[in-house]
Amino acid sequence: MSASTVDPADPVFRLHLGGKLAVAPTVPLTSREDLSLAYTPGVARVCEAIAADPALVDDYTWVSHTVAVVTDGSAVLGLGNIGPRAALPVMEGKAVLFKQFAGVDAVPVCLDTQDVDEIVATVRALAPSFGGINLEDISAPRCFEVERRLDEALPIPVFHDDQHGTAIVVLAALRNAAGLLNRKLGDLRVTVSGAGAAGVAVTHMLVAGGVDPEQVVVCDSRGVIGRHRDDLTGTKAHLAETTNAQGRRGDVTEALRGADVLIGVSGGRIPEAAVAGMAPGGIVFALANPTPEVDPEVAARHVAVVATGRSDYPNQINNVLAFPGVFRGALDARATRITDGMKVAAADAIAGVVAGSLSPDAIVPSPLDPRVAPAVAEAVAQAARHDGVARA
Repeated sequence: MSASTVDPADPVFRLHLGGKLAVAPTVPLTSREDLSLAYTPGVARVCEAIAADPALVDDYTWVSHTVAVVTDGSAVLGLGNIGPRAALPVMEGKAVLFKQFAGVDAVPVCLDTQDVDEIVATVRALAPSFGGINLEDISAPRCFEVERRLDEALPIPVFHDDQHGTAIVVLAALRNAAGLLNRKLGDLRVTVSGAGAAGVAVTHMLVAGGVDPEQVVVCDSRGVIGRHRDDLTGTKAHLAETTNAQGRRGDVTEALRGADVLIGVSGGRIPEAAVAGMAPGGIVFALANPTPEVDPEVAARHVAVVATGRSDYPNQINNVLAFPGVFRGALDARATRITDGMKVAAADAIAGVVAGSLSPDAIVPSPLDPRVAPAVAEAVAQAARHDGVARA
């Protein structure tokens, strides 16, 4: 967008003028004594204590409640590779959500590089200033390697929200949709349309949550992923080995024939005929934004439950249901990483908030429901201790 297209009267631009974040002190500085305690000479005693025992950084700095929101600007919302400066308003928004919903302070870190080695090295160098790293809007497949390498290198939680935030909320929603329809997760035939960051993570999360991997079929832009494909590497090759036990081939229409569940995370279009070929009483999560893979009203003609990523339809699969509480719980437990058990616990907590009042139009809580983040945080902290990654 050029400067000439900026409308100062537009309420969106008015809201963003000057940015959405500021740094505020938590201690008074109104006297000489205050200054000597907060800065020199008093601060030196705290520095010496941390130097002698680095674990004290959690108690005597902001590390225990602060995360970095890191992006390279390569996959921002539905805007694509728009770069770090254009990504900054989104990262600021993410930080506002962290603070609003979970009391977590977050600092946007927009990197002017899309080289995996440089991203990893930079985040590793910055990590002592933070209690966790939230990776955001980094394109696949680089995002997988960035997260893996940082997770191995750092003693603090690393979480790529585009993967795992989406996956956690999808699992929560599917758990409640299945319960509403008196179905068990392990009996569902699931088709995932999209094998990028979200598709891979959703598949992994569903299996961790109880879906039978042999009953999962994943599709990319070239069709069904399976052992018959000779063009697969990395995460897609792993999907070929662990899913599609029936050896299905063809396009998404073939993958959906008789399926109970469609989870769309591709941004492509799926014809109505494909949805019509699903098993009776089906479930469709069409999560592409702003245009779902299947029009929700069209999908509703053929299935029992429909969810989207949009706020103007029922059952919004929104990452804000997951990431604030996940990091709040991880920070409270002083977790060294985020395990599958912690993610499943987060999904169960989200599902549990509305489990007693389910309907086809209400299988997940509202993103504004104040009960969600505390429930997720408590469940995640407990799971961190159960999984042996907590330090508190």
